[in-house]
Amino acid sequence: MRPYIFVSLVCLGLSAYAAQPEAPAKIEPPPPPPMAADDSVDEPQVTITKQTEQTVEEYRVGGRLYMIKITPKIGAPYYLVDDRGDGKFARQEGLDSGLRVPRWIIKRF
Repeated sequence: MRPYIFVSLVCLGLSAYAAQPEAPAKIEPPPPPPMAADDSVDEPQVTITKQTEQTVEEYRVGGRLYMIKITPKIGAPYYLVDDRGDGKFARQEGLDSGLRVPRWIIKRF
């Protein structure tokens, strides 16, 4: 009788050991591919031209001119912006779109 109890306990212990889930292997993502020197990032290219009466900054992305900032010696800077992408620039006094979100106070706590 004792050998049967011993064998049943050993089998029970082995089955409990087999039922435990194993820890999943830690999977690391592959490293990102290295950037080559000719890979272009979508950062604007700025060309600054200083003249006697003003400074002109031209902003380009992908070789396309989309904004010009003109800073005169006397006065506030202004912008010429191509909003539609058709090459026609419209003057703006600032980059503010003019949209004002209402900020009403409904209740104070």
